[in-house]
Amino acid sequence: MVDLAVDRAALQRFEDLFNPSQPETGPLPAKVLGYGEISTVLAIDSLSPHLAFKRMAMFETESEAAAYTALYAEAMAILTGEVGLQTVPGELIQIRGINGRPIIYLVQPKLNPQAIASRAMHLLAAADQVRLFTAVLHEICRVFAFNQAQDGVLALGLDGQMSNWVVRDFAGATLPEPIILEFLDTSSPLVQKNGVEQLDAELFLRSAPPFLRWLLRWLFLQDVVTRYYDARKVSIDLLGNLYKEQLPDLVPAFVTIANQMLQEQFPQVAPITVKDVAAYYREDAMIWRVYLTFRRFDRWLHRLFRKPYPYVLPGHIKR
Repeated sequence: MVDLAVDRAALQRFEDLFNPSQPETGPLPAKVLGYGEISTVLAIDSLSPHLAFKRMAMFETESEAAAYTALYAEAMAILTGEVGLQTVPGELIQIRGINGRPIIYLVQPKLNPQAIASRAMHLLAAADQVRLFTAVLHEICRVFAFNQAQDGVLALGLDGQMSNWVVRDFAGATLPEPIILEFLDTSSPLVQKNGVEQLDAELFLRSAPPFLRWLLRWLFLQDVVTRYYDARKVSIDLLGNLYKEQLPDLVPAFVTIANQMLQEQFPQVAPITVKDVAAYYREDAMIWRVYLTFRRFDRWLHRLFRKPYPYVLPGHIKR
């Protein structure tokens, strides 16, 4: 197992010198490994060549960061201890960011990129593509079976798309037997207690201009957060991800597989159609396109008024 220990002082020095607008340059350069809605994953070889650093800069106060840290620990304990999912191990490190605001890094082992399920799908023969999709869907159903058994008292939200799963011991051409999946995207600890969301959903809006947050909140926020508690919507999101991965030919057959599994475990869930998946993907792509446009506008405003901008934004995303 990879040692997740990091020199906090060294990480603070990195953050002090870090330029979010040009993350791969500077005295201590970093390579961007991936982008999330509220985070950026960096490789910082000067700190460790074996670790990935998920940088989260959306906190304004110590109390916000403390609440997030406590919820992260609680969500991981439930996910691994009660639901029984395997997760990519991670440690949270809090340091000081711009203007003294807290920055949290989630430190995880650096992974073989080909082992991430969304990339593995491109390397596999058709039969193994089916096996991998079925395995991912099985893990998703485990979470919603847990939620169903809790009868509204406790529920976990899950972003189950292919890019959030890692195939343990993947060799690059065929799937291992048995398939063991690890959940990668642990940085959004979605937990509801008696129907009340425990994660401060406003964190998702922090990187948008303040005067536009009301619009994003009104148009999208409730739908984006609550979708992850709905087995049907999470399954549709998983299927829609195939369009983003340029694998649209797989959608019809995988819709059939998803319907069979969902009907066996959750007969109350309405069947999914290919039309449902296509429509959902178009809407989801539009939501994140608008969100990213607002974020880029906010970055421009910061530059205009010569204020430091704390977030790393992606370039063009192929969809």
